[in-house]
Amino acid sequence: MKDDSQQEKAAMRKPFEIGTETVAPGERRTVQLPISVMSDHTPVTMAAHVIHGRKPGPVMFISAAIHGDEVIGVEIVRRLLASKPLTRLSGTLIAVPIVNTYGFLANSRYLPDRRDLNRCFPGSVGGSLASRLAQIFTNEILARSDYGIDLHSAAVKRTNLPQIRLSPRNPRLAALGDAFAPPVILTSPMREGSLRETAEKMGVDVLLYEAGEGLRLDEFSARIGVAGILRVMAALDMIPPRGVPKPRGPSVKCGRSSWLRAPTGGLFRSMKAEGDWVDAGTVLGVVSDALGLEEHIILAEEPGIIIGRSKFPIVNEGDAVFHIAEVRQVKRAGTDIEASTHESESAPLFDEDEII
Repeated sequence: MKDDSQQEKAAMRKPFEIGTETVAPGERRTVQLPISVMSDHTPVTMAAHVIHGRKPGPVMFISAAIHGDEVIGVEIVRRLLASKPLTRLSGTLIAVPIVNTYGFLANSRYLPDRRDLNRCFPGSVGGSLASRLAQIFTNEILARSDYGIDLHSAAVKRTNLPQIRLSPRNPRLAALGDAFAPPVILTSPMREGSLRETAEKMGVDVLLYEAGEGLRLDEFSARIGVAGILRVMAALDMIPPRGVPKPRGPSVKCGRSSWLRAPTGGLFRSMKAEGDWVDAGTVLGVVSDALGLEEHIILAEEPGIIIGRSKFPIVNEGDAVFHIAEVRQVKRAGTDIEASTHESESAPLFDEDEII
């Protein structure tokens, strides 16, 4: 009788339509959304894996590789789709592991015309390749969604501490950020032409997850990303809480951040890592010439947490080397970061960064 009742409820729920395909309740399907053709006429599509639950609920999208070199998000999506809680999904999940196929294949942040896809939303039918791709994502994914989580990483040769970027003055997003429970939550303004800006205008609440390094995978960023997404889905009653990793402590809340830059060109040596708490005057790193005759010390200008840094030893004068966020709960910062790190080691495998 129970199975019959579930089948009846599923039959009452409407199928989910995307592209030219229809996904029935209780079904999982990968839908290939046509994008264009390459110069050799190889077709290019955007794969969207749809899980349409038997029970009603919100529609959420998870997107990765809007910048083609941000591969950590692709790994997070892969792990998420294999997680057991999704077998009892209420609502609909749309997972797009690779939005920017062109950049992904070329190991590049950009599209072939050097445009940044995350500056081209909502896009247009008759615009550039980036604009057309943005328009397809806006119409096929954003327009069908209630919530979204957009996965990013630092650029090549830089790394980010796992963090959530929130739009200011949005209490719904703040609650979802708390549910995600990353090491750091940073309030950051939206950039013109970004997916986040377009989503907010459309009434879609989107969290932006930043973690790791371009063209690199790391376990810390992947585990925190998967666990955070599952916690957000549980908070929205899309999945049951059983089997979802619990956070070990609250996130560190940061109101603003700034980059410290190399005082001169030379060889850069970092003395601190992402996640480290620093006071004003703390020695962060040194830039020296190749002969070791001159050394320029980089000092923290104010207290905060290192949420990003350069990993490349060769710098020019003015290169960004340390990203430091101002912390609101100063006394608890060290404890909270330590707790989040512990979670990443023990959890079961269950405004993207830009420097101007």
